[in-house]
Parts: sequence; C-alpha cells; structure tokens
Amino acid sequence: MLAAVFTGPRAFAVHQVERPEPGAGEVRIRLEGCGVCASNITPWEGPEWMQFPTEPGGMGHEGWGVIDAVGADVANLTVGERVAALSFKSFAEFDLAKADAVVKLPESLKNEPFPGEPLGCAFNIFRRSDIRPGQTVAIIGIGFLGAVLTRLAKDAGARVVAISRRESSLALARSYGADEVIVMDDHWRILEDVRTLTGGKGCERVIEAVGKQWPLDLAGELVCEGGRLVIAGYHQDGPRQVNMQMWNWKGIDIVSAHERDPEVQMHGLRDAVEAVASGRLDPRPLYTHRYGLDRLGDALNDTRDKPDGFVKALVTFEAEPA
Repeated sequence: MLAAVFTGPRAFAVHQVERPEPGAGEVRIRLEGCGVCASNITPWEGPEWMQFPTEPGGMGHEGWGVIDAVGADVANLTVGERVAALSFKSFAEFDLAKADAVVKLPESLKNEPFPGEPLGCAFNIFRRSDIRPGQTVAIIGIGFLGAVLTRLAKDAGARVVAISRRESSLALARSYGADEVIVMDDHWRILEDVRTLTGGKGCERVIEAVGKQWPLDLAGELVCEGGRLVIAGYHQDGPRQVNMQMWNWKGIDIVSAHERDPEVQMHGLRDAVEAVASGRLDPRPLYTHRYGLDRLGDALNDTRDKPDGFVKALVTFEAEPA
C-alpha cells in the first residue's frame, strides 16, 4: 500500500509499504480518505519533541472507508461494510482499527466523506458545554468545530454569538445559524459588543475553539458570573497564562473538553453518525479542500495558513482492491 511518512520538519514522502494484517479484535479498513486536523500542524512544523521519521500513515486519525479484512474474535463487522473509525495511521491507503473503535455508516451516507473523529469531537464538546434554551453562547473561532458547534447550540435553543477573524468564517457561522457575528480584531471592542448584546451580563457559555492565548483570554472576559468556559481549542504549542483572579471572582466552571476515554469518544462518534444520517447536521459545506496523498504537505500548509474560504482539508484516494 501507499503511506505517507513524515521525514522531517515540513517534509514527507509517500512510501510503498506492506499492508498491515488485522490481529485479534481488529479490522483492516481500505480508506477512502482522512481529514487533516489542526493538531497535525505543530508536529508538521517539527518542534523539538517531534521524532522523525514517523510510522507509515502516522498522524492521520480522521479516516473512513470500507472494511476489507477482519481479524479473529470480531463479531458484528464484516468485509464490505463502510465505516468511520478511531484509528491513528490513516494517511495511508489502509489502516487497522480495533473493532470497538468502528462505527458503521448507514446507506444514507453512501459516497459521502465522513471524518468521524472531528465530528465526534464536536458532539462531545457540545455535550460537556451543557447548553440550555435561552442561554447566550459565544463561540470563539469558526472553523470546522466552531461551525458544527454553532449549529448544535442553535438547535438547542441558544442565542449564538460567533467570533472569528475572517469574513468568510463569519459568513459560515451565519449559514450554520449564528444570531450575531463579531469580527475578532480588537479585544476591547469585542468586549463592548458582547456587553451590549447581553445587557452587560456576559455569556452563560463561552466555547474557545482556537487554541491560542488571546482567544483564551477573551473567553475568560466574555463568560458571565457563574457561567461555563469550555476549552475546545487544542493548546499544544506551550504553556498558557490565565487570569485566575477573574476566574475566581466570577465563580465560573472550566471545562477542558478533550476526551481520552475511548468509550466517550465513541459515544460522540455514534451521535455524529446519527445526526448526519438523519439530516440534523449537514457538514458537507465544511469540506472545502481535497488533496491526493501526494499533496499532503499542501493540505497541512493550507490547514495552517487558511486560504480564502478554507474550512476543512480532506486527503482522499482510491486504493487498489485487495
């Protein structure tokens, strides 16, 4: 099979390697594609802690495709079933997944891309946000996660205020149901705008979905007394400072909405499959850019640089039949 190997900072090669064989309790998936996650960017840049070369397919964790081999002791999954999986070497034509980390995709999603991990992540963030009807919810950063969360929060009966840098992101937020949009360019003006929108109270829920210091600072300012600050951004580029005096004074709940329990991750993935299959959520407008495996570097650079209209990159390919 073909698999991407990261060979150094901002460098990769596509290698021909042996297809992995599923062990007991595993299935092999002939991948149709894999989403590119913002968490891939820092390793791609080659920080001090990153080790090269990576394993074939490494860093790809948003894969979907068709089961083409089943290991021993696997029940209820068969060759030919189309699935999304939580697996970790999906920048390749094939990947292995534990049978209990796979969700079948219904016929209604036939031929539709389905990067299950980020969709499941959005549903778990939403669950931990505990959004209720009538609340004002600020979402800082309208990319893939922010857009999905905008739709979910709006469907839950909240008033959604979307805050993001790019006009295209704000337009996307509107299309997913945001009641108000604010360009993220001036800290004090944003605070004043939100005070005006909320009668000086602030927001009952604030979801920070950027993963940088300033948006985290802004989120702490925007949440009201007794509210909930949900950290959905992935802060992997170094320590953060927070205004603990303000957080203490407000008596807010702080939620780091990153799940490590596989059962919880699968709960979100199953919720996402149901929502998309039923039509409650349409993520297709978010899949804005597609690349072949040989253009993985372009996909990563665009995920970092966000050209106009960019939301989500998918690496897609067709593997030869087994």
